[in-house]
Amino acid sequence: MIKKLTLTVTCIAVSLITYAQKKLVIGEQPLYKVAKTADPITIDGKMDEAAWKNAQEVTFDYFYRSDGKPIDQQKTKFKMMWDNTNMYLFYAAEDKSLTFRETQPDARPYLDDCAEFFVLPVPDSLNMHFGFEVNINKAMYDYIMFWQFAGKGNVFIKQYQADNYKVAFTTDGTINDDKDTDKGWTLEMSIPFSALGGFQRPRAGTKWAFQAVRQDRNTVDDRFRSTATLFPIYDARLDVHQPNRFGLLEFQDIPK
Repeated sequence: MIKKLTLTVTCIAVSLITYAQKKLVIGEQPLYKVAKTADPITIDGKMDEAAWKNAQEVTFDYFYRSDGKPIDQQKTKFKMMWDNTNMYLFYAAEDKSLTFRETQPDARPYLDDCAEFFVLPVPDSLNMHFGFEVNINKAMYDYIMFWQFAGKGNVFIKQYQADNYKVAFTTDGTINDDKDTDKGWTLEMSIPFSALGGFQRPRAGTKWAFQAVRQDRNTVDDRFRSTATLFPIYDARLDVHQPNRFGLLEFQDIPK
């Protein structure tokens, strides 16, 4: 009931709250092409299915840090696929210091080594998006966010619970040990379209707005971290939740 109510409110907000001066112009944003697969995908953090070879690989080349300290520009690779049921995401991150503190769901995994994915199924409306965040301890945070709601700031609906999305990590190194040098982590995630409620499921050629983010925390006692994004954001002081800066994804068909 809570989820249905939340999604109803979301649809109303998407319809009624518009910011014309900030509206996306479809076609002007960077475009990521999402390969379609007919093969089963096992969520194990390994990306060992042959279908992943058809997915476009991109890197996170925009870096930010809010406390003014030097930014740690460690490489992050990203791939995405889809089928008629799910979206599939894969992150591969270099990381010299594997670190997390958060262990609880719907809390603050974004302060740790963390992967984030924001998606907006109505790409020319900028008032909301779905958010999925998970740290290397698999502490998950899923929500609906209203951006600059009624001109009073961002609102997060934490009561939203995504149905049946799956996450798996692999790590190469020792976690929460600042004395050694680690190599990195991978994350694989599936997000079912059913988790996005009543929005129409995509077909080949459908375009949605999205952003992919990596948080990089390098010491256990330091709550600040470096942030890397797939698409540039306008002002890092406003955090990464800026749907007017999202790129586009386009769902592709299986090549014939």
